[in-house]
This record gives sequence, structure tokens and C-alpha cells, in this order.
Amino acid sequence: MSRSTEPASAAESGPPLSKTAYVLERLRREIADGVIKPGTSLRQTDVAKRYGVSPTPVREAFRLLEAEGALEYESHRGATVKDMSPQEVEDLYLLRSEVEGLATALAVERMDETAMNRIRDAHAELLAAIEAGDESRLSVLNRTLHFAIYEAGSSLVALQAASLWAFIPPRMTIWKDAKNAQSLSDDHDRIIDALDRGDPYDARRFMAEHILHAARLRQNTGSPE
Repeated sequence: MSRSTEPASAAESGPPLSKTAYVLERLRREIADGVIKPGTSLRQTDVAKRYGVSPTPVREAFRLLEAEGALEYESHRGATVKDMSPQEVEDLYLLRSEVEGLATALAVERMDETAMNRIRDAHAELLAAIEAGDESRLSVLNRTLHFAIYEAGSSLVALQAASLWAFIPPRMTIWKDAKNAQSLSDDHDRIIDALDRGDPYDARRFMAEHILHAARLRQNTGSPE
């Protein structure tokens, strides 16, 4: 396995985020965390005031989210967080499996030992929360683990993964079911093992299978990962 000395995240060593990038990242995170729910109407002035920025970067972030499909505009409602049809949710998980599988393969090829330790630590923290039955933290810790992996490989691909995660609020989570949590954690064990072995092919395959596994569980329980 070739592990470079690149930082795990561009944000750690790169320039500060522009105001538009800051608003975009924060909106994506709040949508993904369920703070902003599907069907919610968003006003530029309200968001600007809450984030402490002018309306201009908010307007640009709205435009980018609309282009991604996360927001839609209606003449009488303005910007609204888009709700997804069952077919769109299925397509989303198929796309996630490809993008996140690629991100995991790139992590194998590019990460250094510091990044691998960050991944191990995130995995251990999630396992400890599962063992303790700490349901309130599981979806957040799951996200932390996934993006520790993705950012170890490519900040660009990790950014694309983040935009996909923004479509489905993980706080409505399949992780609240103990059996599901153990099953998904077993998937993580296989992924971490492939990373440790430096096998990009297994790492990519196991991550893609994990995402599709989560899709099946979501379909059975009516809750996204």
C-alpha cells in the first residue's frame, strides 16, 4: 500500500473556506443531520442572519444546492429542501455505493499512518457507543468514521460523498435498532480489515456492499442510514 504524507483533509492545511463554501458546507451538514428537514422552506435573509453572513453567499449556496438537487424553487414558497421519491432514494444509494467505494479505494492508495490511526479511532469510538447502547450518538459517529476514510483518500471525492449524504437525514436512523447497528458494524470490520491489509479492491467492494446493505435495511425499516 502506498501511503503518502498528504493531510487527511484539505481543510486542515488549505486556505480558509470562502463564505459561500462555509454556507454550503453548513447547510449540507444541517440537512444531513436532520436539523433542516425535507419540505422546510428556507429564506435567504433568515439563513444569512443565523450564519452571520450577508445574503450573497447564501444565495450562491442555494443555487449550488439547487443544481445538486437538494433544493427546489417554487414561486410561492421560495427555496425548499427537496423530499425524495422511493425511486430517487434507490438511485441515491446506488450512486453512493459507487462514489464511496471509489473514495475508500483511494484511501487505501493514498493515506498515511496518521490517517489510518484516525480511522481506527473513529471505528473504536463507534464500537464503544454500540456496546454502551448510546443510540443518540451512533449516526454521528458513523458519519465520522465514513468521512475519516473518504478524506484520507481524496478531499474532492469526499466532498461529492458529503453532497450525497445531505439528501437523507441520518438522524432518522437505522442505527437505533440494535440488530441493525451490529450488522452495519460487522460491515465496518470488513472495511477496516481491507484498509489494514492495503487491498483497494476489497476495500472498494466492501464499502459498496455496505452502502447497499444500508439501503436494504432502510427499505425494511423506512429509515435512512
